[in-house]
Amino acid sequence: MAFATVKLLEAAGCTVEVPEKQTCCGQPAYNSGDKSTTADIARQTIEAFDGYEYVVGPSGSCIGMLHYYPDVFDEDDPWKARAENLKSRAFEITQFLTDIVDFDKINAAFEGTITYHDSCSGLRQLGVKEQPRKLLSKVANLTLNEMEEAETCCGFGGTFCVKYPDISNRMVSNKTQYISDSGASTLVGGDLGCLLNMAGKLKREGKTIEARHIVEILADMTDTPAIGEADYDLAKAL
Repeated sequence: MAFATVKLLEAAGCTVEVPEKQTCCGQPAYNSGDKSTTADIARQTIEAFDGYEYVVGPSGSCIGMLHYYPDVFDEDDPWKARAENLKSRAFEITQFLTDIVDFDKINAAFEGTITYHDSCSGLRQLGVKEQPRKLLSKVANLTLNEMEEAETCCGFGGTFCVKYPDISNRMVSNKTQYISDSGASTLVGGDLGCLLNMAGKLKREGKTIEARHIVEILADMTDTPAIGEADYDLAKAL
């Protein structure tokens, strides 16, 4: 997914760098109410991305967390202004390609029917809805079957699935039923956490529906194992 993201950005005419100083965005700490740790991570991330015109990621959840950074600093804290600056430059990949650089020259083909899941952070926080569908419409031979309740949460929610496992399991069970009912052979989304959660549930239910990140399809890089099928099956661990 990382290489697919770079491929798409370079095709759009961007020069791509991956700062070594970046780490986790800090969302687990933020969701757990640990403001101090979140602020420490935010400061490191802000410094790592200083000097770049844009910050782009293949995850509405992670990019959404960068948009929360201003909230962890007091009004008189100089880091707050720096956090606001980073927020203004941070975009989810399909949002960036569509809304910022107006790129839709997708040179990819995909044989099969997909259904698309709208992740909570991408949809509700960043307004990512039509952008991925616009890009997918440029993929040759691809058929999109919209599932029922495509905008409904899959139940992952970062630490939510750990704090409320029974509720989370019911939510993802509902989601996999909608996915199956769509008739699609491949589930596509823009957030790895959501995809891991749904891929793991589909696998445990004995379903053969694959899960792919949208950048894999847009970059024509689907010759790697689908999410949840690699030896390090994180979805099963979750």
